[in-house]
Amino acid sequence: MSELSDLDGPEIPDALRDVVKRLCAVSADLATLIASGDIGQNLGGAVGVNSGGDGQKALDVIADEAFMAGLRGSAIRYYASEEQESAVALGESGAYALAIDPLDGSSNIDVNVSIGTIFAIFPAADAAEASFLRPASDIVAGGYVIYGPQTCLMISFGAGVLKFTLDPRTRAFRLTDRAVRVPQKTSEFAINASNYKHWPAPIRLFIDDMVEGAEGPRGRPFNMRWVASLVAETHRILTRGGVFLYPGDSRKGYERGRLRILYECAPIAFLITQAGGEASDGTDPILPQPIETLHQRTPFVFGSSEKVARVAAYFDLPETETSALFGKRGLFRS
Repeated sequence: MSELSDLDGPEIPDALRDVVKRLCAVSADLATLIASGDIGQNLGGAVGVNSGGDGQKALDVIADEAFMAGLRGSAIRYYASEEQESAVALGESGAYALAIDPLDGSSNIDVNVSIGTIFAIFPAADAAEASFLRPASDIVAGGYVIYGPQTCLMISFGAGVLKFTLDPRTRAFRLTDRAVRVPQKTSEFAINASNYKHWPAPIRLFIDDMVEGAEGPRGRPFNMRWVASLVAETHRILTRGGVFLYPGDSRKGYERGRLRILYECAPIAFLITQAGGEASDGTDPILPQPIETLHQRTPFVFGSSEKVARVAAYFDLPETETSALFGKRGLFRS
């Protein structure tokens, strides 16, 4: 990935550049493996449960082991993964700590939907957990790799968002966009509508108003999308704009949503804000929030700034007003 040395803007330290090159090398290998599908092995086969209680697929474990192996001997001192119960020391020294979801969206492997790798790089502290239990705003670089019709790296070093596309002939990631921006004028939203009855009233009211379209208070139609792959949802929003919502809800275990702040929400929030969008837990921005445990969950709303702000405005309504509006406009009430 020699193109990194040709970028304009703030100088990227050689050690950090090497880390990203290693991430790209492993990602290129994974892209080839994923493209082979079930030839040779069942990548979508269940192999266990991770520390957060989610089912593991074979590719989850393969990806986790591949990134750990690829980063040994680099400037990554500590490694925290969705597939590991605790942070792992990869070396006795190193300036950085890596938080990673090695294979996001693994439930979609069998149906050939885009999946990906999400990562955030922090300055290393003196202890493993201390390197990660800090505000998400401490991220020095972060992004994702999406394995789809094209394999792309979307990354920020804190000065905008860059897009690299994997050239399958040379296995090199080529710079294809120097200034990725979230489109602000959009008519799309993404949420799992099957959970409607469990959502808090402000979320239901926001979605009701979107669904009501031209006849509702928004005065125009909207389209709903739902891929159930965070990387795929993020890539669409970076390309076309819109808003993604995964709120907390009333189900046991979902009170704080299901997405992990450290290696899912924090790097996506970092990337989206660097691209001119916003990311929150529904009311407050994600990035200033302290990360208190490695596998901490959070509600997550991100995308075009106006839509993220509008979601927060619904939460700011007095409860009596929210109830009155919901009683009038609740389209999905049973």
